[in-house]
Amino acid sequence: MIKVGIVGGTGYTGVELLRLLAQHPQAQLSVITSRKETGMPVADLFPSLRGHVDLAFSDPASAALGDCDVVFFATPHGVAMAQARELLAKGVRIIDLAADFRLRDTAEFERWYKIPHACPEVLAEAVYGLPEVNREAIRSARVIGLPGCYPTAVQLGLAPVVEAAAGELIERDGLIADCKSGVSGAGRKAEVSALLAETGDSFKAYGVAGHRHWPEITQGLNALGGGPVGITFVPHLVPMIRGIHATIYARLTPSGLATDFQALYEARYANEPFVDVMPAGSTPETRSVRASNMLRIAVHRPPASKLLMVLVVEDNLVKGASGQAVQVMNLMFGVDERSGLAHIPVLP
Repeated sequence: MIKVGIVGGTGYTGVELLRLLAQHPQAQLSVITSRKETGMPVADLFPSLRGHVDLAFSDPASAALGDCDVVFFATPHGVAMAQARELLAKGVRIIDLAADFRLRDTAEFERWYKIPHACPEVLAEAVYGLPEVNREAIRSARVIGLPGCYPTAVQLGLAPVVEAAAGELIERDGLIADCKSGVSGAGRKAEVSALLAETGDSFKAYGVAGHRHWPEITQGLNALGGGPVGITFVPHLVPMIRGIHATIYARLTPSGLATDFQALYEARYANEPFVDVMPAGSTPETRSVRASNMLRIAVHRPPASKLLMVLVVEDNLVKGASGQAVQVMNLMFGVDERSGLAHIPVLP
């Protein structure tokens, strides 16, 4: 069994981790921490876990995290890097759901997250936890920087046409990602902008002048080869609880105009257990992935247009966060990648 610890288990990604790991056949939940809720049974805070999780929240200062095989950080930015050295010295593997180990450049991290990076030497060995791109590196990693929810959707939506030779099919400097997310992406906290009366019956863009997921998306796409990309990323908040819908546009080159992109995407993701390339002409819905680790993609060529349009949907709390974290854990410990993640999406 894999002994699992969770730091910061009182937010939405934390409870999603608990839901998934409580049913995982190879995982043993050993420790979950919360400074504010120390001593409270987890099931008292989250009644949905009654009968499934018997742990109580532990004080982070005294929790036996060093006895775990892997520790997930479902915390604000900056927490994981403050504890990384100590845990690694004890042989514990780390999966960080925040941004501490996503951006390779510490100056870029400090620019977007407004805090200094506490352990650049650990960042240097960290692996970006996108299985469909970095599967083999993830298997042997000690530290994982898990992708953000928007970057997961955008990178997987564009990977087949950005990767090396395929990159010649599109104009790489004019990509557009028009993305929408449910309110749970903002986290579980008391904030006026997340109130029902503020978000219901409304729809708005945010982070238009610059969003911290933009450098992560750019870094990931550039790493796929074929030269640098230029992408405009605009996120929007929509009045739903969970889900991401990304509409991505790429202008085609002359070579791209003659390409069968449906076949290209189907071939690229043919062996990926959590990426579903839908039939030509499909329009995926966020509800088709709700509470599952599945990401669905549809590829379109608008009539009389030189544009490729890619539609991507995922659950921001599962494939966009905690489900992907469990998928990564499976790879790190040599168990079936699908283990604990076979949930069918919830409808209606």
